[in-house]
Amino acid sequence: MKKIVSLIASFILILGFVACEDNDNLEFTVQAPKESVAFTNTLLNEYIITPQTSGNIAERFVWNPVVFDGVPTEVTYELQVSLKEDFSDFESLGTTGQTNMAVTVEKLLMLAETAGLDNDPTTDDKPNMGKIYFRVRAYVGNGGTDAPESISDVMVMNITLPEVTQGSGVEISTWGIVGSGYNDWGNGGPDAPFYTTETAKVYVAYVTLKDGEIKIRENNDWTNNFGDDGADGTLEAGGANIISTAGTYKVTLDLNNNTYTIEAYSWGIVGSGFNDWGNGGPDAEFHYDYTTNTFKAGVKLLDGEIKFRLNNDWGTNYGDSGADGTLDAGGDNVVSTAGFYQVTLDLKNNTYTIEAADVWGIVGSGYNDWGNGGPDFNFTQVNPGMYVANNVTLLDGEIKFRLNEDWANNYGDDGNDGTLENGGANIPSTAGKYRIVMDLTDTANPKYTITSL
Repeated sequence: MKKIVSLIASFILILGFVACEDNDNLEFTVQAPKESVAFTNTLLNEYIITPQTSGNIAERFVWNPVVFDGVPTEVTYELQVSLKEDFSDFESLGTTGQTNMAVTVEKLLMLAETAGLDNDPTTDDKPNMGKIYFRVRAYVGNGGTDAPESISDVMVMNITLPEVTQGSGVEISTWGIVGSGYNDWGNGGPDAPFYTTETAKVYVAYVTLKDGEIKIRENNDWTNNFGDDGADGTLEAGGANIISTAGTYKVTLDLNNNTYTIEAYSWGIVGSGFNDWGNGGPDAEFHYDYTTNTFKAGVKLLDGEIKFRLNNDWGTNYGDSGADGTLDAGGDNVVSTAGFYQVTLDLKNNTYTIEAADVWGIVGSGYNDWGNGGPDFNFTQVNPGMYVANNVTLLDGEIKFRLNEDWANNYGDDGNDGTLENGGANIPSTAGKYRIVMDLTDTANPKYTITSL
């Protein structure tokens, strides 16, 4: 009997060794993930990239974590970029165990150069706008051809290199306007700048003033400042404050004779193609762009006709009698087609252009009942990445900024700190008239200001 028990024990021991040996040779198969990898961030409609911001982060790509079926294992994520939609020439931007990766403006500039883009307006064969394609790959193991993987859908980024023009010859001078009638004596932002003109020591500023007082000073400092002791248009060093009345003006400063003038000055768009010839509200306001010495307006037009006039009045107005882009005093109405546009007036050369463009707007209970009470209030891009909305009448409520009256691209402010976030929180508004500026020059850190008028 003892012999039989011993044999059984030996047999069990042998089976144990075999089982252990078999366990040591087990192979676990990693299968496809339960959920595919996908981007969770949202891209802007356009990325304006310049060498001056090359050190900034252009975009931080974010994706969901992926879990592959099988045994627990580390997952590696690879962000890929390509100049072709089919990724036949993709480049790896690096790998990470995290679910996000940043891409700098410098990298986008390198890709733009490879794509043959440039910002020289004289090289017509090279565009300054293009598309770059991104995707993310999740995989386990060494990432070889047999490694289980998941690849996201392609995300398209539109990039623009602002064209470097030859310059208008106009520069920002050292002089500016300060006061309760503009920036709360410097506490509400920098002074309104004067620009150089073709005449030495004669400067001009285009500014919206409030009821109050102003002075003219140099370098945002009181060392050199002018007022007007006699309210007669003659400037005196350290003179009395100048009374200001709410409105939009052209201020001319002549330091050859120490004189100044303040005249109502606001160009606008009027017509059935915008505001029912003035019956549906004020004209669409133009803003001065010193880099081109032109006036620009971002605007949503309707099918109809328009003209350009000064100070919401017919005393001075322009049309186009030849339909050739030339401004003619009192000329024929200009035909307009429904859409979003940038309209540019070149008053030095008596020409104009109407170009299709993406237009940012203000929407909300604080303006137009979230779009139910009329169109958004349009911003104008006055310089690359800089957008201005002037004389905006807000209500008590909330607002946001969106592109082309569509929610696909919109900005809010999660921290109520002047920094914009994609799809961020509504921005509180208080009843009054305001100037609102969006600064999108740094796409990774967009900002805005709201200044009372």
